[in-house]
Amino acid sequence: MRIRRHRSRALLAVTAAAVLGAAGCDSGGGDSAGAHSKSGTAAKAKPSPTPVWDRSPSSVAAVGDSITRGFDACTVLSDCPEVSWATGSSASVDSLAVRLLGKTGAAERSWNYAETGARMADLPAQIGQAVARKPQLVTVMVGANDACRASTSAMTSVADFRAGFEESLKSLRRALPKTQVYVASVPNLKRLWSQGRTNPLGKAVWKLGICPSMLADADALDSAATERRDTVLDRVEAYNKVLEQVCATDERCRFDGGAVYDYRFGTDQLSHWDWFHPSTDGQARLAEMAYRRVTARTPVT
Repeated sequence: MRIRRHRSRALLAVTAAAVLGAAGCDSGGGDSAGAHSKSGTAAKAKPSPTPVWDRSPSSVAAVGDSITRGFDACTVLSDCPEVSWATGSSASVDSLAVRLLGKTGAAERSWNYAETGARMADLPAQIGQAVARKPQLVTVMVGANDACRASTSAMTSVADFRAGFEESLKSLRRALPKTQVYVASVPNLKRLWSQGRTNPLGKAVWKLGICPSMLADADALDSAATERRDTVLDRVEAYNKVLEQVCATDERCRFDGGAVYDYRFGTDQLSHWDWFHPSTDGQARLAEMAYRRVTARTPVT
C-alpha cells in the first residue's frame, strides 16, 4: 500500500506539472516570449523619401522680359544681361546662377532666353528654347509688359494671361518632368511710377514709350489719371494671383510669395536712366530674393 501510494503521488505530481506547463504556454507568458522574439529582430529602416524640390540645381535657364535682360541698368535703352538677376556674371549682382553654381558653373550651365518687350504670349516660345538645354531650374519673370500697354484697354486679359502661363508650364512639364520652376511676381508698377516721377531725366525717357498705361502724363493727378493707374495696378495684382494659382498646381514650381511685388525699390535700386527698371543694385536685390526662395526648405506661403 505504501508503494502504491508513493507511486500515485509521484504520478499526480508529474501530471500536475504537465498541466501547469501547458497552461503557462497558453497564457500571456507564451505570447510574451513570442513578442520578445519579434522585438529582438531588428526591423528594416525605411529610407527617407527624396525631397521633391532640389535646393541645389546644377543648371539654370531664364525666361521673361526686360528686367531679366538687365534693360537700362548699364546704358540707356539697352540690354545689359551681365547684370541680370537670374544669370548675370557681374560680381556686383551675384546672380542666382552664380550663387547656385559658382562663377565658372554659371558661365557653363546658365542661359538667358528673356527678351525685352516680351509678354506672356511670348513665354511658350522662350520655354521651347530653354527646354533644349534641359536645365534643372527655369526662372520666370513676366507680366509687366502685359500691363504696360498703350492704354488700359490694350492690356492682356487675365484669362489670356492664365492660358499663356498654363500652356508654358504644361509644355515645360511634358518635355522635362522633373525640371523646377521659380516664378517671380510682377513688380508694383504704380510704386515705380511714384518713385520715378520726381526725376526730370526719368520722365523724359518715359516719354519715349516706356509703360504708357502707367507712366503717360506722369505729373497728372486728376481723377482720370488716378483711375487709369489704379486700373493697371489692379491688373498686375490679378496677374500675380494667376501666377500663384497656376504654380501651385505643380509640385516642382515655386512662386515668390509676392516678394518682388512687395519690394520697395528706392532710388538706389532703380535705373538712373529711366527710373523704372531695376539698377544693378536692384538686380542684386532680385537675385537675393530668388536665391532665398530657391534654397528654402519649404516654399513660401
